[in-house]
Amino acid sequence: MRAVITVIGHDTIGILHKVSGICAENHANVIEVSQSVLQDMFAMFMLVDISRLSCDFSALSEQLAALGGQLGLSIHAMHEDIFNSMHRI
Repeated sequence: MRAVITVIGHDTIGILHKVSGICAENHANVIEVSQSVLQDMFAMFMLVDISRLSCDFSALSEQLAALGGQLGLSIHAMHEDIFNSMHRI
């Protein structure tokens, strides 16, 4: 099973480190990362393997959202199947 994590907001030092740290703490393996900074705006997409999660997926999502609140970022996690269904034409 895989999930997609999106991060959007003002660029600050350590965003990738903090988000991937939460993934590592919960045994979610980061497979791919794409990030971009446009002026002071940061955007990142992560594909993570969640087949060995040490918590509920909802708990991981809540931890990431809480980090987003602390950093002033929008951080969302969703199952890959839901992401693909939402973006299928």
